[in-house]
Amino acid sequence: MALNLTINTSNPPLGVLLTAEHVKGIVQVSVAEGKDTQLHVSDSVQFHDVNSISRYLARVAPALGLYGANMMEQTEVDHWLEFSARCLCGQIILSKALGELHKALSLRTFLVGHTLTLADLSVWGALKGHAGWPSQGESFSHVNRWFSFLSTQVPFTAVGNKYASKKAPLSKSSSDDKKQDVGKFVDLPGAEMGKVVVRFPPEASGYLHIGHAKAALLNQHYQITFKGKLIMRFDDTNPEKEKEDFEKVILEDVSMLQIHPDQFTYTSDHFPTIMGFAEQMLQEGKAYIDNTPPEQMKLDREQRIESKCRNNTVEQNMKMWSEMKAGSVSGQTCCMRAKIDMNSNNGCMRDPTLYRCKNTPHPRTGGSYKVYPTYDFACPIVDSLEDVTHALRTTEYHDRDEQFYWIIDALRLRKPHIWEYARLNLNNTVLSKRKLTWFVDQGFVDGWDDPRFPTVRGILRRGMTVEGLKQFIAAQGGSRSVVNMEWDKIWAFNKKVIDPVAPRYTALSSSYVVPVSVSEATEEMKEVAKHPKNAEVGMKQVWYGPRVLVEGADAETFSEGEMVTFINWGNLIISKINKGPDAKVVSLEARLNLENKDYKKTTKITWLADTNSAPLLPTICITYLPLISKAVITKDDDFKEYINKNSKLEEKMLGDPCLQSLKKGDIIQLQRRGFYICDQPYEPVSPNSCKESPCVLFYIPDGHIKEMPTAGSKDKSKSQASSKAVSAPKPASTSAKSASPSTPAPAPTSASDLFSSIVAQGEAVRQLKVAKAPKEEVDKAVQQLLSLKAQFKQQTGTEYKPGMAPPTSDPAPPPTSTDSTSCPFTQVTEQGELVRKLKAEKAPKDQIDVAVKKLLALKAQFKKLTGQDYKPGMAPSAPASSSPSPATSSSSSCASLGLYERVSQQGETVRKLKSEKAPKDQVDAAVKQLLALKAEYKQVTGQEYKPGAAPVQKAPALAQKAPAPVQNSPSSACDATGLYEKVSEQGELVRKLKGEKASKDQVDAAVKQLLALKTEYKQQTGQDYKPGLQAPGSQSSVSSTKSNTPVPAEELFSHITQQGERVRKLKSEKAPKDQIDEAVKTLLDLKGKYKTLTGQEYKPVAAAGATGGEDKNRKERENKSEKQGGGGGKKGKGDKANQGKEASGGAGGPGDGQGPKKQTRLGLEAKKEENLAEWYSQVITKAEMIEYYDVSGCYVLRPWSYSIWEAIQAFFDREIRKMGVENCYFPMFVSQAALEKEKSHIEDFAPEVAWVTRSGKTELAEPIAVRPTSETVMYPAFAKWVQSHRDLPIKVNQWCNVVRWEFKHPQPFLRTREFLWQEGHTAFATKEEAEEEVLQILDLYARVYEELMAIPVVKGRKTEKEKFAGGDYTTTVEAYISASGRAIQGATSHHLGQNFAKMFEITFEDPKKPGEKQLAFQNSWGLTTRTIGVLTMVHGDNMGLVLPPRVACQQVVVIPCGITVSLPEQEKEAVLAQCSKYVNRLQDAGVRVKPDLRDNYSPGWKFNHWELKGVPIRLEVGPKDMQQRQCVAVRRDSGAKVTIPEAEVEKRLVAMLEDIQNSLFKKASDDLKRNMVPADTMEQFQKELEQNKIVQIPFCGGIDCEDWIKKTTAKDQDLEPGAPSMGAKSLCIPFSPLKTLQPGQMCVSGKEPAKYYTLFGRSY
Repeated sequence: MALNLTINTSNPPLGVLLTAEHVKGIVQVSVAEGKDTQLHVSDSVQFHDVNSISRYLARVAPALGLYGANMMEQTEVDHWLEFSARCLCGQIILSKALGELHKALSLRTFLVGHTLTLADLSVWGALKGHAGWPSQGESFSHVNRWFSFLSTQVPFTAVGNKYASKKAPLSKSSSDDKKQDVGKFVDLPGAEMGKVVVRFPPEASGYLHIGHAKAALLNQHYQITFKGKLIMRFDDTNPEKEKEDFEKVILEDVSMLQIHPDQFTYTSDHFPTIMGFAEQMLQEGKAYIDNTPPEQMKLDREQRIESKCRNNTVEQNMKMWSEMKAGSVSGQTCCMRAKIDMNSNNGCMRDPTLYRCKNTPHPRTGGSYKVYPTYDFACPIVDSLEDVTHALRTTEYHDRDEQFYWIIDALRLRKPHIWEYARLNLNNTVLSKRKLTWFVDQGFVDGWDDPRFPTVRGILRRGMTVEGLKQFIAAQGGSRSVVNMEWDKIWAFNKKVIDPVAPRYTALSSSYVVPVSVSEATEEMKEVAKHPKNAEVGMKQVWYGPRVLVEGADAETFSEGEMVTFINWGNLIISKINKGPDAKVVSLEARLNLENKDYKKTTKITWLADTNSAPLLPTICITYLPLISKAVITKDDDFKEYINKNSKLEEKMLGDPCLQSLKKGDIIQLQRRGFYICDQPYEPVSPNSCKESPCVLFYIPDGHIKEMPTAGSKDKSKSQASSKAVSAPKPASTSAKSASPSTPAPAPTSASDLFSSIVAQGEAVRQLKVAKAPKEEVDKAVQQLLSLKAQFKQQTGTEYKPGMAPPTSDPAPPPTSTDSTSCPFTQVTEQGELVRKLKAEKAPKDQIDVAVKKLLALKAQFKKLTGQDYKPGMAPSAPASSSPSPATSSSSSCASLGLYERVSQQGETVRKLKSEKAPKDQVDAAVKQLLALKAEYKQVTGQEYKPGAAPVQKAPALAQKAPAPVQNSPSSACDATGLYEKVSEQGELVRKLKGEKASKDQVDAAVKQLLALKTEYKQQTGQDYKPGLQAPGSQSSVSSTKSNTPVPAEELFSHITQQGERVRKLKSEKAPKDQIDEAVKTLLDLKGKYKTLTGQEYKPVAAAGATGGEDKNRKERENKSEKQGGGGGKKGKGDKANQGKEASGGAGGPGDGQGPKKQTRLGLEAKKEENLAEWYSQVITKAEMIEYYDVSGCYVLRPWSYSIWEAIQAFFDREIRKMGVENCYFPMFVSQAALEKEKSHIEDFAPEVAWVTRSGKTELAEPIAVRPTSETVMYPAFAKWVQSHRDLPIKVNQWCNVVRWEFKHPQPFLRTREFLWQEGHTAFATKEEAEEEVLQILDLYARVYEELMAIPVVKGRKTEKEKFAGGDYTTTVEAYISASGRAIQGATSHHLGQNFAKMFEITFEDPKKPGEKQLAFQNSWGLTTRTIGVLTMVHGDNMGLVLPPRVACQQVVVIPCGITVSLPEQEKEAVLAQCSKYVNRLQDAGVRVKPDLRDNYSPGWKFNHWELKGVPIRLEVGPKDMQQRQCVAVRRDSGAKVTIPEAEVEKRLVAMLEDIQNSLFKKASDDLKRNMVPADTMEQFQKELEQNKIVQIPFCGGIDCEDWIKKTTAKDQDLEPGAPSMGAKSLCIPFSPLKTLQPGQMCVSGKEPAKYYTLFGRSY
């Protein structure tokens, strides 16, 4: 029976169409378009009611179950059909209906039962066709989830795409069919319709910028969504910043944004009330008055030191408060502070300031007050007083939230909700009002509305529309993710708004236009559409004639006989090209070919008629580049160093005569150039100025990276592209051709001009590369860039570096002979530093070669002038040919050069400390010392220290005097003193390098330099260098100056170090007590002087510490037993030869007082219990598990870790094969269409999908995804494979890699962008079979952890919030890592139900019901290489990795010991042979064993090496062992040593391996039992959680409740560096809970009855 369905095209019934789409496989239904909706069954039976049609269609296909499976479900379906007709269709306000729908869907996937029914079809159709659904439905999360899930399925997609757009007239924009780009707006906690009050509180100290726009529009969004109230409040708490003018402009800005607040208020309206609350806090002892100076107060807060005023009496506080209110002199030194907690980890809680005293009159209250509240104090009070229910604040205020609520609680006020969102961070700009004001004041911009400014006025003037801005803000939503965003995205949104309505005009660059003679053409005017796709925009006049003009760049691409399309005219044939002497085109001749309408393969160009009837309009096109040259300005950057002074580019144009009608603010598109906004309309000749004013257009960015073509065809050579890009990154400019290499532009007149040219040219090169321009164009642009850089270096004497501060003035004239830069020594030193830097940065070889060549030339020049070779660290000497200077000049010159070097070295120390993120007190001390050195340098030289500019040596005052005798000259004494200091400093450097465990080559190089300095010192002074003694010859010349000149801190530091070394030496030599006492006294005196000079205690450079406690002692015991056989013995040759390779704790004594024992850095330098993140990083690298890779988040798995994965793979593969699972492989690439088919499922990791967009240099027609998971790849194949029940079950598994572009905090194994896994996918005919397999797989995963890796796990089911998206339920195994107190998901097994089968149509014919199709039941399950990270963290200790024997790559390592020089060769061979014998016997017993027979490492080194790698057993074999027919086994897990008879080796070691496996499991199990506890109250739960435990709590299962728990338990401090701080999340609902739920027991939230005990904890 054929059914005929006719639908009303103006109001298509989507629910009916969906029903027809579902039943078409069973019932023949034809769909036709008409005026009325009706279903024609027969001439006598016809249905017109939409619900009746749906019911009939469902009843004729009962197998689908669309009308419900029983009477109860049919009744429910009828309810929802009526609901869609009455409550949704034709209703303007949906909030009430959506509320009911939201409640019904809170715990359901479908409205009725467990499958799709008419209820879902009709309600979805009603919402899809409702214009208000997208905006009104944002706050109903369950409805959104349900709607999105259905929208991704094929019938809904087909019907939605085909008919939904017919509900309303077609928009002018083709983009309307696309999904609206709207961000996720979070639900406000506790929000009630009609009761929400939000506020927007700007400070009247500047114009609103785009960040304020986001805040204002977000507040307005929630006001509209909840039909609430929006308060606009001026925060006028600081009279020094308030300006009434700004209030006016802010109100105008808000009006521009089309925001209409319900109420306008001022914080100053509440000043009396706020002051009353302040005095109440003073009376109650919750605040105090403090007169500590501001700088000292800041320092005290940082160091958590309480103020001396903190314990003032109330009377004292009130007295000081009176002084503040009076504005007296003493009052102005005071402020009011809250008395909270000076030891808080949250700096905002360390007694913050509440009130300050200011005598500045207030714009509104005048001089009524002398005290004003801080914003942080006033804000919570005013929010409460004005009935604000939800305070929206950016995440940067997060630390202040605790303070906000403390003030509310202290004053017993109503508590508003705080809801956070991320601030808007845009690249290449600044959003600070202070910095924007500076730009205006300094004249870098035209004003607050300058188009380069991020102010609301600035971007609107540049062409941003209010609608485009609102769409952009809407797309950001209420996200809390803090990101730095490019401007491209905001302009892309704007383009969507202006593109459909911007009229098209033409303009040609006046710098190079070519006339075209078209003799057949007659002068005429025609009207054409301003917009080719939107006739409503109107018509414009186009003039034609025998002489037209085209762009010179276009003309260059033409060839004679070529057919070219002149836009808005037609095809013309170029008949002749006339060129000038310079080979440029000067004119063209063409003939009409308008009958030819083939425009497909022709070059399209813009043109203008050259006619007196319509003269061309003088036009100026202005393009703005970013005001800041650096993308992201950090807190350490000075934004003034990155100002782009060449950010405004102008180009003169010949404009379309129609441009004469433009008004200010009109937005147009210049064809083949881009969008522009009219900033200044054209004005004819003025009688006042006798000049015409050109039309000024600003270029509007459109968000595209590629430039709009302005010349030639994309199929032709674009020889002018490089020159175009010089002027502007977006609208290319042909006027910049003069900058091309063939016709060089005039050289810039100053260094700053050169700098700007380099920046612009660099941008041009980047744009050419992005646009994939031909290689020769890129090469030309690069050549020009290099030429500019060479000019810059020649003019300034320094290399241009990206990000460097532009030169502020022209360079000084060439230096005289006395200038430090002419000093050969300084030049060689600086050039050497440059070479080292280039090598360290791995610069190109040619650059390094050039620098080295220059260095060698400078060294030759140095030798020629001084008569000696240059040596690093030597004292700079004057050229041999120069006249000797008087003593005073010589000594001061030497002193200034020495000081200069010390400042440089200290600066380097500060930089190093900052880069290594050293403790703040260390950095502060180093900075303080640097400032002291700089002050001393200025005192000696009379000038500021400048990096790269050695001190200018002043000419001697008595130049005519005879030179002093060489033998006793003060300069030679100065040289000796300088050398002495250099030896001291170099010794200190060596000690520091050793203390910091620097690489061996660095230490060796430093020692070598130290020895060279000592030799030079001996040659010059005739005696050995000795620490603590002054250099000879220095007493007379230096001591006299010493009394007047303070000793530098660095020199004192060096003296203390040397004296400390001397004390240690005396003690070690057991010198007489009086000698030691005297040396100690000297040491204490020096330390006292150091403290007086620097203000802090002397702290020695930290030496590297060995691992602590039991591990250290055991390591020392074992290293001492580098034995011959089982006992001790003297150190043999093997040990001596490899002394340098010993690990920490090995043999070796201090050398020459130059620092700690020699160390190889083989062992771990971080402790697991102190710095887990650093410990983990060191273990996985030093144990040779991973190698870092040059793509962030991707790592090389070395054989040692991959073997663990192979062990897991072998076990699991063997077990699943027993279950009938087969291995397969599917492609790693997924088409965009396939991936987007399952949007609801993929939503969680959609941002992490990696896309392939290019093949070689060719853009792909459609991007291809790299698989983030394989459902979309596999399930279409399942649909093909399954036809009958006989094709089931399907059980497949693949071992493969997966890419998820993780951005949070990549950690090897735990969170990586690419990882290995197995993913199993199965399909069954019945639910029972599928559910049985889910648990079988989960048991296998538990065995992987417990039997292989000796890690106990908790088996359970995930909550609704945490389950696999799109699945029915998820089961999991959860492991616990006690070192961090965090759980980690081990593996998951999902029951997908029939959801994916519906999506991908995996159906089969049921043998019990012939002719009916049934949907398959599916599972998916996966295990990843994350297991290796879990194993490392659970079992590892402070000596490295600890591997369970069942997964260890090598279970036993055999190490020969006691092979010394005196050992006969025969015995040595016998030991090695015995080792090999043990290896063979163990291999035969099935043990994985490896001998370490390397003779270049000592046994001690090998012990450390294999301990670090975690080998379960170390077998030691020595000569004495052989004599006693035994060996020694050392367990890695406990360090226990066991002597084993030779005959029992296999048996004992196999048993020992099993015991190690069991011991590790028992230890981890005990750990889990201790740290997994039950709790029945929120208080108890939080207490246990803070002790790093995982907790089983009674839980209702609600998603909102889980969110509340997570937020309530969030921690301020990160659990590990770089990782996000987090609250507790649900881990699983354990299958075996620790406690049984009691009847009536409530959830820990206290709101709902508990359903089960659920395991919660912080998690990776």
